[in-house]
Amino acid sequence: MSEPVMQLKQVKKTIGKNPIIKGLDFNIYSGEVFGFLGPNGAGKTTTIRMMVGLMKMTDGDVIIKGHSVNDDFKKAVRHVGGIVENPEMYPFMSGWKNLLHYARMMPGISKDRIHQVVELVGLEKRINDKVGKYSLGMRQRLGIAQALLHNPSVLILDEPTNGLDPSGIREIRAYIRRLAAEEGVAVIVSSHILSEMEMMCDRIGIIKNGELISIQTVEDALQETTQKEVSIEAAPLEEAKVVLENLTDSDVRINHEALVFTVEKEEIPRLISGLVENSIDIYGVNVNRSTLEEKFLDLIGEGSIE
Repeated sequence: MSEPVMQLKQVKKTIGKNPIIKGLDFNIYSGEVFGFLGPNGAGKTTTIRMMVGLMKMTDGDVIIKGHSVNDDFKKAVRHVGGIVENPEMYPFMSGWKNLLHYARMMPGISKDRIHQVVELVGLEKRINDKVGKYSLGMRQRLGIAQALLHNPSVLILDEPTNGLDPSGIREIRAYIRRLAAEEGVAVIVSSHILSEMEMMCDRIGIIKNGELISIQTVEDALQETTQKEVSIEAAPLEEAKVVLENLTDSDVRINHEALVFTVEKEEIPRLISGLVENSIDIYGVNVNRSTLEEKFLDLIGEGSIE
């Protein structure tokens, strides 16, 4: 793997005698979408604030493109862009004038670069409209454009799909994936919408009570569980249930005219063959794949409230 663009090194935050963040240690790489997951109060936003210098660390350091946030703050944050929840814009100005206004605050941003980011987030047709007329999804896209103006290596998005309808969520997800792939930006996404993180991210870090309890690729997280929940439509149903109970130690229940049970994936063909050999008619077999939600709840504990 290439050199990390961002490194968290034993980052800690203590308020009074209360440890809030307890030694976070992980790397972020170019071109990846890294999901930062955790229940409310787990420490996601506190960590993000320390990453960009908005909150002082009690101990540890964040290194961005070789520059320490503690020792060389200006050079470190020069490589970071970000939006936290809903980006604030001037509603009486057009999208273009908003971007032009922000561009003037940072040296070296040309009008060509503004055109480039507008195209990247797909706002070419509406960029001259007043922001007050934008949908929430369009304002989020304009916020991402603003965060990208200075060519950051790391883009941090805290709850980027917050308040969006399904089509807006899908749009933002597509732009985030495109940014990582086409611009080579490392995107850090903080969210609690698990289904979105599953579709959007390459790796997931799960934080609970200020500690990083798991960090792995989405693919590995979903493949880790070998047991599958199986639903079989069969007739006669009661006889099929008896046959299955003789073939497996799993608990077999009837749910909506189907037999439902959990077994190792490799067992499924043997059980179906056993039903057929016992003259059971099979009308459908559904194997539910494990989801990121199941993995997340396994790790943090279902019903966990911070």
